[in-house]
Amino acid sequence: MDAVERANTERQKRWVKDQKVGEGTYAVVYRGREFATGRKVAIKKIKVGQFKDGLDMSAIREVKYLRELHHQNVIELLDVFSSKTNLNLVLEFLDSDLEKIIKDRTLVFLPADIKAWMAMTFRGLEFCHRNFVLHRDLKPNNLLIASDGQLKIADFGLARDFTDPGHKMTCQVITRWYRPPELLFGSRYYSTAVDIWSVGCIFAELMLRTPYLPGETDMDQLKTIFRALGTPTEEDWPGHTKLPDYVPVGQFPRTPLRDLFTAATTDTLNLLSKCLIYEPRKRIGAKEALHHAYFFALPYPSHPSKLPKLSNNTSSRPLDEVDGNVDMNASGPGVKASAPNRLKRKLSSPGDELGGRPLARRLDFTQKRS
Repeated sequence: MDAVERANTERQKRWVKDQKVGEGTYAVVYRGREFATGRKVAIKKIKVGQFKDGLDMSAIREVKYLRELHHQNVIELLDVFSSKTNLNLVLEFLDSDLEKIIKDRTLVFLPADIKAWMAMTFRGLEFCHRNFVLHRDLKPNNLLIASDGQLKIADFGLARDFTDPGHKMTCQVITRWYRPPELLFGSRYYSTAVDIWSVGCIFAELMLRTPYLPGETDMDQLKTIFRALGTPTEEDWPGHTKLPDYVPVGQFPRTPLRDLFTAATTDTLNLLSKCLIYEPRKRIGAKEALHHAYFFALPYPSHPSKLPKLSNNTSSRPLDEVDGNVDMNASGPGVKASAPNRLKRKLSSPGDELGGRPLARRLDFTQKRS
C-alpha cells in the first residue's frame, strides 16, 4: 500500500455513515458522524461506476470549488475520500433547506425574516462572484439552513469559473423556473447576472410562498416570464433577437410588480425589479445589492437564530409574536408594508457607515439580537 492509499484509508476511517437520507441518479447522501468526536456530517457518495469515462464532471467541480470557497454562507467541504469505485464528499451537516421552510405553512414569515435570508444569500453569492465562480443552479432547495439559522449556498455541481469572458459556456444550466431568459434563448456567453436572476426568483418566492415563474417547458418558461414582466423590446434588451435560440414568443404587456406584490415596500420592489432586468449587463450585482436601500430600512434583518424553523425540528413562531406586518392570507404575497420600513437608523459611530449609507447592524450576523 503506497502513501496515497494509506492516507485515503485513514481519512475513510475518520468518518462513519449512519443513515441514507437521499438518493439521486449519480449520488447518495448519508447522515454520518466523525468517529472520534461524534460530530454530525453529511456524506455524499458519488457513484463513479455510473460514468463511462470515469468520474462525473459535476463531482470534480464540486470538490474543486468547495476546496477554494470558505465563507459563512457557503457550505463547508470537510474531507474527500474514495471507497471502492465511489468518491465520498464529507460536508457539514445541514438538516433543512429554504424550499422546505417556504412550503411549511405552519411557519409565519416576517419582513425581517425574508430580509435576513436575502442578505445571507447575497453575501454568499458575492463571495462566490468575487472569486470568479458562477453557481449556475441557485434555487431554494440548494440554499441549506444550519441549526443556528445560518443560510449556506450548496450544490456546486454546475458551478464554473468565469475568468475568461470570451469563453463559450453551456446554456443548459440552472433549474428551469430560476433560469434567466438569456439562457432560454441559448446565450453561450454570460456572467454573474445569471445567478442574480435566480436570486430574484427566490426573493419573489419568499414573498409569495409559491414559485414565481413555474414554466412547464423551455418555451412555456419564456411565456411565463413575459406574461409576468412583459415581452422585451430592443430598447429593453438590445440584441436579444440575435441570440442563437431566439424565437418570437408573443406580445405581453408589462404588469407592474405592485399588482402582484401588493403588500411589499417600495424598496423591496425596487431591489426585486433590479434582479429581474432583461438586459443582463444592467442587472444588479451581488455587492451592489448588499448596499441597496432595502437592507438599510427598518425592519432590520432577523438574527439567524430567530428565523422560522421547520415545525418538526422546533416549534414555529407563535402567532402572538406577529405584530401585524404579515398577511395571513396564504394566497397573497405574505408581507405587508409597514410605515417604519421607510425609516433609516441614525449612525452611532463612523464605523457604521458603508458606501455613504448607514449599514443596518443586523447585517452583522455574528451579534445576537439585543
